Amino acid sequence: MWCSTVWCIVTLTLSLLAAPLAADAQQAGKVPRIGFLGVTSPSDRPSHLDAFRQRLRELGWVEGQNIVIDYRYAEGRVDRLPDLAAELVRLKVDLIVSAGTQGVTAAKNATETIPIVMIAVRDPVGTGLIASLARPGGNVTGVSGSAGLELFAKQLELLKETVPKIRRVAILSNPDNAYHQLAIREVNVAARSLGVQLQLLEARGPNEFDGAFAAMAKERVGALLVLSDAIFGSHRTRLADLAARSRLPAAFGVRDDVEAGGLMSYGPSILDSYRQAATYVDKILKGAKPADLPVEQPMKFELVLNLKTAEALGLTIPPLILFQADEVIR
Repeated sequence: MWCSTVWCIVTLTLSLLAAPLAADAQQAGKVPRIGFLGVTSPSDRPSHLDAFRQRLRELGWVEGQNIVIDYRYAEGRVDRLPDLAAELVRLKVDLIVSAGTQGVTAAKNATETIPIVMIAVRDPVGTGLIASLARPGGNVTGVSGSAGLELFAKQLELLKETVPKIRRVAILSNPDNAYHQLAIREVNVAARSLGVQLQLLEARGPNEFDGAFAAMAKERVGALLVLSDAIFGSHRTRLADLAARSRLPAAFGVRDDVEAGGLMSYGPSILDSYRQAATYVDKILKGAKPADLPVEQPMKFELVLNLKTAEALGLTIPPLILFQADEVIR
């Protein structure tokens, strides 16, 4: 009887201990799900996503093995982003990754609890996505899009140094991008110090590009600065072609725009930012809270020039600008 009683106690004790261990094992076996919310399409700059997945692999996360990524793309229709973000929330993903102000804003509006890793969001504090870079304070963290609004002033300055004779510069912005209003104020300040007049033009998408360029021709502007935007980026070839046909030296914020035919770009390396974002994903999946992870600024900036475009426009790039360039497309 004694042995039987002792055996019952031992059995009961072991079963109580085994219960949490089994639960832990089940939790450990759960494959994390990442929701990727894209503003454009899967075919738009696939190298960015490749860099993200490559860094995840380096950190031990292999898609299809120990991690699942659910992709949702707005195909350039910003109005679809809220529904796509809500769909990812319903899938109960463990975190959401998105690039650009519009995508991250849609994700944040869809959930206050699921962690969100942002990529290339310019001034996330000014646009209300986080409380501060050091202490984000909510469910959003990741990589900002620039070191500050002074980036746009630098783009205008480089454009002026590249084409010293310009007096009027068109600024193309997207009114649906909250950050562009902040950027325009900064560019206005820089324009006054450079002795340049600005013509402010807006376009929400490709159906409004022709009208914007017609207005540039009417005002006889001498150059164009295109503010970085996911929609503009997905139509970069068309924007570069319109600038070429209008004989306008065009400056952009992303290297890919220069590959598409733009004259120049200055801004953070987007590939590098995607790799940084993968590090945040790794930390969050290992238990870190977004509110406790300071937002990082881009680590690498690059000036890229397209000499083919310069030649077609009849421009000679000043030697000092060529010397500063990180890459020259010939």
